[in-house]
Amino acid sequence: MHEMVKGANVGLAGLSENVDSVSVTLGWASSTGEGDADVSVMLLGEHGKVRGDSDFYFYNNPVAADGSVQLLGKKPAGEGSEDQIVFDLTAIPADVERIVVAASRYEDARFGELDDLRVTLADGSGEGLLRFAIDDAGSVSAFIFGELYRRAGEWKFRAVGQGYDTGLAGLATDFGVDIDDDAGEDDDTGEETGTTGRGTEGETGAGADVDEGAGTGAEGNGGAPATAAPAAGTGATTVPATSVVEQASPAAAGLPGVPAPRQPGEDAEPTGPKKASARPRTAKKKVTLPKAVKKSLAENDSWREARLFPVSALKSDRDREMRATSVLLSVMAQVPEFGRRLTAAFGAPAGRTETFTEVSLPHGETPRRPDGVIRVERAGKLWTALVETKTNGNALRAEQVQAYMDIAARRGYEAVITLSNDVALEGSPLVEVKIDGRRKHKVALWHLSWAEVTHQAQMLIRHEGVGNSAHAWLLQELLSYLQHENSGCHGFQNMGAAWVPVRNGIDDETLCQGDPRTLEVVESWERLIRQVCLGLGGELGQKVLPVRRARRGTDPGVRRARMADELCLRGTLQSEVRIEGTPGVLALSADLRTGKLRTSIEIPAPEQGYPLNWAKRLVRRLAEAPADLHVETLVEGESGGPRGTLERLRPEPADLLPANGAQITGFRLSLFKGMGSTRGNAESGFIRSVDDAVHRFYASVLTHLDRPAPRRTPAEERTVTAAAG
Repeated sequence: MHEMVKGANVGLAGLSENVDSVSVTLGWASSTGEGDADVSVMLLGEHGKVRGDSDFYFYNNPVAADGSVQLLGKKPAGEGSEDQIVFDLTAIPADVERIVVAASRYEDARFGELDDLRVTLADGSGEGLLRFAIDDAGSVSAFIFGELYRRAGEWKFRAVGQGYDTGLAGLATDFGVDIDDDAGEDDDTGEETGTTGRGTEGETGAGADVDEGAGTGAEGNGGAPATAAPAAGTGATTVPATSVVEQASPAAAGLPGVPAPRQPGEDAEPTGPKKASARPRTAKKKVTLPKAVKKSLAENDSWREARLFPVSALKSDRDREMRATSVLLSVMAQVPEFGRRLTAAFGAPAGRTETFTEVSLPHGETPRRPDGVIRVERAGKLWTALVETKTNGNALRAEQVQAYMDIAARRGYEAVITLSNDVALEGSPLVEVKIDGRRKHKVALWHLSWAEVTHQAQMLIRHEGVGNSAHAWLLQELLSYLQHENSGCHGFQNMGAAWVPVRNGIDDETLCQGDPRTLEVVESWERLIRQVCLGLGGELGQKVLPVRRARRGTDPGVRRARMADELCLRGTLQSEVRIEGTPGVLALSADLRTGKLRTSIEIPAPEQGYPLNWAKRLVRRLAEAPADLHVETLVEGESGGPRGTLERLRPEPADLLPANGAQITGFRLSLFKGMGSTRGNAESGFIRSVDDAVHRFYASVLTHLDRPAPRRTPAEERTVTAAAG
């Protein structure tokens, strides 16, 4: 993989022959598990500005209508997360000269608080081509990682690495995007003071054309540190929260697209406090399911609604596999938004899509019949993937997948996609295949779980929307099919053959450290947590991701080995989950010795006020929470403070105060639940009990908590004081 340094650029064609479609991944880590950022992409024309607001892609506008850009969202990686963007470079309009890839943080969060900032780029087969590691982000709230740009008909990548202290709104407006502040009435971004402006003429920004190997970014501007706001050509301007920031005037059209860093001495005093610019939104109208369910015309509950994809005739696993494959592939072909969302992560271009089932392909003396084939045509070129499907918990067979990989390599196909109830884990492939290094043509092996398919369908029809009502109806029919008990597409449902022996070994204290079966249980536990996150995220329309703590290590194998040792010594499985919009990390612990599941969250104590008022307000906020909720006071320098159930604390919130007057640092809220012992899909099953515990804790506890108020930076405090004077 080509390692890049700040300011360097490289031609993509020199790194791979398969760069018509590329994926760019932004990643970061956080020792607390709380660090996160939002990715954004801007397509820039000849003047370094977007051609219109539709050229700005972010969480509310993640997919281009022509399929040229698609934000795929986050996935856990190490102790942090990664955000992937897929670009179909053949579909990028001809008048787009540069593509800026950036990310932003909110409230008082800064990129300097994150670890292991990086951007990687992979070709259409998924092979990594380049990597740019960033270790000097500094105290900025937005950051330009890199950019793709055209030069003599060839696409190149430039490692920019430039900081920006005005957040998403400031970064977007400086590239010509209009920000509609009415869109952010419910956005809890807090107050923020900053300036917006553009570089003066003659400065060389990170986006200026330079020769190969020449410095870019801040280096092109005298080597000034790229951690301050852009320079203001005519002084800083403060934008009221009720206004709409207009696009730059034509006079600024010749200025650099990536604003240059502010030079020493150019900081202007703010004119007064201002509210943070609201998050931009797209004006694109999309169809989602109505929140209120229409009243049924059925006379009684025994009447069943007619479905496009019936499941009553399914009798065998083979029937389920054939029906599930046909249903999914047909909807992918008919609903472009859905099909593109699933295939973009696999390197497919945007184009005309056709899907097939039960295709016969020659393979020695016996023809092979993959469950499905996906073909995408773009500019006269074909992208082809073979699909192998399993349902009802059946495992993928390595020899079968190997045969499809060999067929794909000989026929020049791009990918093999496996689809089953299993959830793929980093560093733990579901099947082992051999790649013949002598073959020039490379075939990528990808895995998709039925839980991920369901998640993507939920996100589109319930939260993000699709192009028309017919597409929404098709997705709803698909979702109804996948969630039916007879479809066999219910996701990960079995903890594996090692689960019962490990539990028995913990019960009778015969389980030895280093037993390989404990590692199997740990991997099953990780798959379960990942699936719970997909399910809850699809229901809420929010990011729900597992947290990877730095203390457990960045290597997946080392981390799982430590968890296996902990399972042997303490009999517990532990994970943490971050749910967007909640005040902390949800901790989940399964104690196999006591048969109890514990879900909990730690919330920090307010910065101001009196401890008694904190306790009263917390109990008041939890008025609708379960009476058996355990509340514990966290005390500085001590292992634990006063605790009790909510039922006991409601009449006496003062019981939460430590008797010795010790300083309160926060509160821990916990719910306990008995866990099932069976491995299947019965109501008492362990997998179902974990899923129920997380959903119950979110619905009955987390929804009643306030997000912590953002802390003001010293600069904001000075601004407020100056305005008051």
